Amino acid sequence: MFLLLGGPMWFTNARIYQLKEDESILVDNLNDLLARESFKPCQSQEIMKMGWGAPLDINPDLFLHQVAQQRLLVMRKEEKMLPAQVIKQQLQLKINEVETATNRKLSKAEKATLKEEVIITLLPRAFSRYSQTWMWIDLPNKRIIINSASAKRSEEILSLLRKTVGSLPVVPLIPDVPLENTMTTWLVKDELPSFMQFGQEAELKSSETDGGVIRCKQQDLQTDEILQHIENSKLVTNIALNWREKVDFILTNEAVLKRIKFTDVVKEQNSDIDKSDYAQRFDADFVLMSGELTKLIDDLFS
Repeated sequence: MFLLLGGPMWFTNARIYQLKEDESILVDNLNDLLARESFKPCQSQEIMKMGWGAPLDINPDLFLHQVAQQRLLVMRKEEKMLPAQVIKQQLQLKINEVETATNRKLSKAEKATLKEEVIITLLPRAFSRYSQTWMWIDLPNKRIIINSASAKRSEEILSLLRKTVGSLPVVPLIPDVPLENTMTTWLVKDELPSFMQFGQEAELKSSETDGGVIRCKQQDLQTDEILQHIENSKLVTNIALNWREKVDFILTNEAVLKRIKFTDVVKEQNSDIDKSDYAQRFDADFVLMSGELTKLIDDLFS
């Protein structure tokens, strides 16, 4: 049902949260708590289910994967796919049938009830879409990093962990100064920190309410053309960066790291580990990934 293709430890996105307290995720019986909220497929009348999976399929009873002080969790989700057009068509047929039989127009509330009945009828025939979201808990730095660019999906896994452990006081890790201002200053004054290099992609958005958005790719960002847009009241909202020639990523104005790509300089460090030893390679890659991203996050927020 769920395939671990390419290894989940190489995060491609990072939404970063700061833990205010860490007691709730330090409990000794955390694996037992996760097991109680383990993923179970949808029943015939259920439209969506979420729960914890085993990070390593070879250890199906271990829902908490830990290496040193770094923890890895995975949330699995099943959604029944019911196209809106199909629901609409079936609902209209049902409305016509009832109105003909009763010789009257149905109220809004009655139509809503019929819609629920139609959905229940269609659910057993619906296709399922499966997805999984990875969460890395950095205990020494009291951070939670989610491998998703989506705020909604990130909140889903945070809510599941909150439900599992009882409480989870976290806040998004964002700088005090708005990132639009910082990223714009980097370009205008050429003041990018020494450990960063500009990529060739950016998004600039007008500071005016009805202003436009400029998106550029394969573009030298330090040209007069880009600077002219900034002079015309646009701020940088996304920018491509390279960190220490190790990681390429897009930094957003929400302090989210998107489209993370580790360079060969990083990945080759584990090239001597036999890929057929999946568990050893999994741990080695997780240690390497978490270590590099920890240093990147430290640099970025310093």
